[in-house]
Amino acid sequence: MRFNRTAGAVLGIAGLVLGAGTAAGATPVSTPGIAIAPAPAGPGDAQFVPGASNVVPATAAPATDIGKVRLRTAAAPFYACPGFSGLDAQNPLANLYADKFTWAPYAPYRVGNGGGNINWSLNPYKNASWYMWFHSLRWLGQGIIAAGKGDLTALTRVNTIAYDWYRDNPYSWKANVGAWESTMHRTNVLICLRQAILSGLQVTTLPTRYAWLDTALLSHARFLTNYWSGAWNHGTDESIALFGVGVTLNRADYKNLAVQRLAAGITTSIDAQGSTNEQSAGYAAFNYSLWGRAITVLRNGGVDPGTTISARRDLLAKWLTLATNSLGKLPQIGDTELQATYPYAGTPMEYAGSLGSRGTVPPWRVGVYSNGYVFGRTGWGTDPARGFGDESAYSIRFGSARAFHGHSDHTGITYTARGRDIIINGGYAAYNAGAWRAWTVSPSAQSMLTTPMSTDLNPVTKLTAYAVKANAESYQFSDVPGTGISRVRRVLVLKDPDLIVTWDTASARTAQAFQTLWHLPADQRATVYSRTTATAMAPGDSTRTVLFQVPFKQALPAGATLVKQGQSSPIQGWTYPTSYVRKSAPTVMMARSGKSASILSFVVPVRATGGVTYSTRWSGTTFVVSLNVGGKVTAIAVSGGGSLYRAG
Repeated sequence: MRFNRTAGAVLGIAGLVLGAGTAAGATPVSTPGIAIAPAPAGPGDAQFVPGASNVVPATAAPATDIGKVRLRTAAAPFYACPGFSGLDAQNPLANLYADKFTWAPYAPYRVGNGGGNINWSLNPYKNASWYMWFHSLRWLGQGIIAAGKGDLTALTRVNTIAYDWYRDNPYSWKANVGAWESTMHRTNVLICLRQAILSGLQVTTLPTRYAWLDTALLSHARFLTNYWSGAWNHGTDESIALFGVGVTLNRADYKNLAVQRLAAGITTSIDAQGSTNEQSAGYAAFNYSLWGRAITVLRNGGVDPGTTISARRDLLAKWLTLATNSLGKLPQIGDTELQATYPYAGTPMEYAGSLGSRGTVPPWRVGVYSNGYVFGRTGWGTDPARGFGDESAYSIRFGSARAFHGHSDHTGITYTARGRDIIINGGYAAYNAGAWRAWTVSPSAQSMLTTPMSTDLNPVTKLTAYAVKANAESYQFSDVPGTGISRVRRVLVLKDPDLIVTWDTASARTAQAFQTLWHLPADQRATVYSRTTATAMAPGDSTRTVLFQVPFKQALPAGATLVKQGQSSPIQGWTYPTSYVRKSAPTVMMARSGKSASILSFVVPVRATGGVTYSTRWSGTTFVVSLNVGGKVTAIAVSGGGSLYRAG
């Protein structure tokens, strides 16, 4: 999800630097030229699947309070240009005069004849995202900004290119997936261009030679009316753009339909607990900003946004706060690039995103969400003996089958401790990455028990039990990951000493390979120490991770503990911190084969010189593992009934 960011970039014609925190509700910048209220950082990759419906139905009861109360304001309705999502920074004015288009990470490419006559069928890098942003027209941003300040040469060029798109792509362009997906972005660009014409020419009515622009906006509004993507970020963006046409052309019907769709979408996009329906931490953050923009756009357009949107955003802010790890970042759940939590002032994210330096300490430590998320941490750094980064934090996935931007990550764990990543996953590869994309989405890219000889059934995974105590949390999950296979994962997370224990059990009708995978950060080097144990550490680091398994109800075969790194056949031992960056990273594999598996494993981060020792014993029907972790003594136990818990 390479979000095209506005944060930190120069926005607007006055050169005002705006942070991402302004995106949710920015006041337009009044300067010579057009006013720009920068929109949230948007997904950088195409989201539509060719041949699919790409529509997410609204399933929850719609909000009933949007636009129901008359907004008391003397200000005339307006719709501010939302900016160009960073594409303007990649496409300087000189390149527009040469008909060159750039979308990183690819080199600039000449797409026209040098006079503004563009070949809209081009896709030189065979990349759906490049093609979609090409058709968005957002790359005209610098020219539109210059035109709004009275640069008539720039006005002529951007008008020529925009009109060329309109002429060469007559309604309806639904058969062209890139042009279809970019409709909402292109609509906003056309609105920005219209404002630039009025500003640059210092007129209040669109001159006749530019009348095509209003006709184009009507065709875009017609398209947005006929092809709504529904209750996900794309549908929300479409509704905002349709509302913008309504404000710009004084069309109450467009505004009313947009309000109706926003009301239908909000309660499905963000559920009553604050989870989004997109199965991605990164898209959750985007939706928080996007719905903030919806509030601002409605209010600026003369419509009372009601309270439902704000209430659901507050719940999502709690979700994002709990999801934030002890490094101040979101775990790479689903299609999520490595990204920090933005510290929105006045929200609990202010504390989480600022690493505890600002805001109010959140009152929650653990969150369990029925939509399939567990987030927990040892604390918020308020203990004098522990700073924010000294705490541990974890995530676990379960719930409904993979959909939208989700991965096959059920029972998968991420973990941070001692100021660093300890357990990660394969990350997020670009949609056109082929086998690499397939791997990052697959169970093999997650830190969980996998059955690689079976076809992934994309299961529904149930959280069957959990308990939260002051110094430990325990969870139990069950599902059917493959035909004839049952899987149960029990997870125990400890504080003082900080560590994770998992007991993975599985049974199958036919012989299988069972692999509990622990994906480690790319900077670490992992070594198998024995049949039970592997260690991992970055050169010169103050922390190392000890990963070991204790024989329990099953003998450990030769090769029970392996390290896989940088393999391409089969793919294993990699991570994608961003969608176009792949790094070799060690994966510790705890392996079994046969018709059943019992893998009791420990992930223990310690200081570089710290040691971990353990002993086992039976106490009646209870199996006890006594641990000494760097001088701290504790014990875990597995009861005769199969419960995993802290025993000391």
